[in-house]
Amino acid sequence: MQMTKGRLEAFSDGMIAIFITIMVLELKVPRSVELAALEPLLPALLTYVLSFVYLAIYWNNHHHMFHATKHVTGGILWANLHLLFWLSLFPFATGWMGENHWASTPTAAYGAVLFMAAIAYYILQRAIIEHQGAGSLLAIAIGSDWKGKLSPVLYFVAIPLSFAIPWIAIAIYVFVALLWLIPDRRIEGVLAQTQ
Repeated sequence: MQMTKGRLEAFSDGMIAIFITIMVLELKVPRSVELAALEPLLPALLTYVLSFVYLAIYWNNHHHMFHATKHVTGGILWANLHLLFWLSLFPFATGWMGENHWASTPTAAYGAVLFMAAIAYYILQRAIIEHQGAGSLLAIAIGSDWKGKLSPVLYFVAIPLSFAIPWIAIAIYVFVALLWLIPDRRIEGVLAQTQ
């Protein structure tokens, strides 16, 4: 019996919700009531916001990708687990970078997790297209996928920059997140045309 894509989506949704929960639980509550007490926590809080946005982007794009997917195979299941593995490292990378005020090594590690998650997402996307064919809704919808190709390149550049000028690496991470926040209606548009 073949697994339904709905079960895969529900499992993935639950896992991403857990990752977000772990991240927020890692935030330390100040023992003081003054606003000044938040100042030392600002790097951790801002890193949490960035990671929350990234996980929201992955969740949103994952949802759209599987909306354009008819069936899942064993290969697709493993590719999805591969993606979830890298997303599961977001709480660790977020905490390490935020708690150490964007120091070089944690900032580079954060970039490495972003890079590997992007690669894992690409592998999942390719597994679905390979199974469904080059004329599938997903293949048509993603087209040249310039954002999907540009993102890992920018992460790859940011990783060594973390050791030279960490704030530029962080600016690149923020830029890529903002790039993906711009609504991408490719899959919705293709699905609307087929209905």
